[in-house]
Amino acid sequence: MINGDFVRADRGAVRFVKAFFDAGKPVAAICHAPWVLAEADVVRGRRMTSWPSLQTDLRNAGAEWVDEEVVVDGNLTTSRKPDDLPAFGRTLVEQIAAAG
Repeated sequence: MINGDFVRADRGAVRFVKAFFDAGKPVAAICHAPWVLAEADVVRGRRMTSWPSLQTDLRNAGAEWVDEEVVVDGNLTTSRKPDDLPAFGRTLVEQIAAAG
């Protein structure tokens, strides 16, 4: 099973995420995926959300964790859970369209 915990242990995947983030491209993560962002060291000073059990890890990595349906902080869009997918999807479309 592939999940955020498995992916964050893959050095290549983490390097890919960091490079994408550093290039200023839109980045999105939902549920447990923000673990990969924390591993890539790109959450410090960012306001974000995730599955609730990750909040301590994200705070320890320097993020401001909030319990909201969708959070946009610059090029980073995060969401909590599958129930948030409609709002997450709409926001991603807006973010990608704006990045043109």
